[in-house]
Amino acid sequence: MGVTTPPVFQHLVGQEPAVAMLARAASAAAAVVRGEAVEAGAMTHAWLFTGPPGSGRSVAARAFAAALQCPNGGCGECAACHTTLGGTHADVRFVVPEGLSIGVNEMRSLVLRAASSPTQGRWQVLLVEDADRLTEQAGNALLKAVEEPPPRTVFLLCTPSTHPDDISVTIRSRCRVVTLRQPPAEAVAAVLSARDGVPADTAAWAAAAAQGHVGRARRLAADPQARSRRDAVLAVPRRLTGIGACFDAASALIAAAEAEAGTATAELDAREKAALETALGAGGTGKGAAGAARGSKGQLTELERRQRTRATRAQRDALDRALVDLAGFYRDVLARTLSSNVGPVHADLTDQAAAAAQRWTPEAALRRLEAVLECRTAIDANVKPRIAVEAMMLTLWRG
Repeated sequence: MGVTTPPVFQHLVGQEPAVAMLARAASAAAAVVRGEAVEAGAMTHAWLFTGPPGSGRSVAARAFAAALQCPNGGCGECAACHTTLGGTHADVRFVVPEGLSIGVNEMRSLVLRAASSPTQGRWQVLLVEDADRLTEQAGNALLKAVEEPPPRTVFLLCTPSTHPDDISVTIRSRCRVVTLRQPPAEAVAAVLSARDGVPADTAAWAAAAAQGHVGRARRLAADPQARSRRDAVLAVPRRLTGIGACFDAASALIAAAEAEAGTATAELDAREKAALETALGAGGTGKGAAGAARGSKGQLTELERRQRTRATRAQRDALDRALVDLAGFYRDVLARTLSSNVGPVHADLTDQAAAAAQRWTPEAALRRLEAVLECRTAIDANVKPRIAVEAMMLTLWRG
């Protein structure tokens, strides 16, 4: 008899095979809690969610965590579901890297806490988003826990499929892999229309432009600033008229990424600093206030360090989104030069893509597309973004 899809998975778009696997596992996990016999291998203690950006890796992991804790297998309505999805469940710990990596001390602390018995829920769950950002030492700390798991602890790891080697092969071999695909644009558009009330034509455009990334499609459909940033990025091919223009375009792209990241993090930074200053007694005038202020300097410095690291990551993420848009344009041009019948990524730029296809050979279009993809790879390998982007711009100009 089949397993009914739990409502908690309703926001996972276009991932029917993965949802079916997770629903069966959640059902088996509930049977384990009740002390019933279950099919061998139906449930395991370690899971690896992998897929391209925007496929819903963390959405799937959070939904699965909720289904494990829910007494009804993922109803989406109970306190266990709401607190898990909201990130406040006492027995579900989330590791969301704010910087470029997850350190060993943080991982050891979390693994130690996850080894305890559940206090409110059915399982202790440790969910690591961007597990590819684990340092080598942090990965080793996690590996020891995965190799010798406590009886009621489940590890949920998320990592991009584009970099499968970024997570230890040993850890990967001890996990059940949940492979997510890029959601079809039609499925993303349907969700935007049904759930967010976006007009059908706008939803179809945003879903195609976001290349299957659900969150980005929602931002493009609803945020005029997001659309303006995309327009500025896609104007780059027309701006590359010489060497000087290449360096100007690189500077503009870097500055736009920094501005977008600054807008996204400024409010959070201010709230964190104000909360810490209040906790440390900022503004106090009583006895010992001066000494307390001196003692708080180190904590404020550490907070600022973490915020700078988070800002660096936010800038790189914003830049990567811009590069994905740019790659989509050159992909459309390549498809035109090959007379392919695939649909365009940027439906609103078909005239520009057609004009470029008239000027470039397929090989030239492919070289430009590869230059964008190589720039993404270089930045991911910690090449200075400005150096990588300038080199890309020169290749885009020369062809």
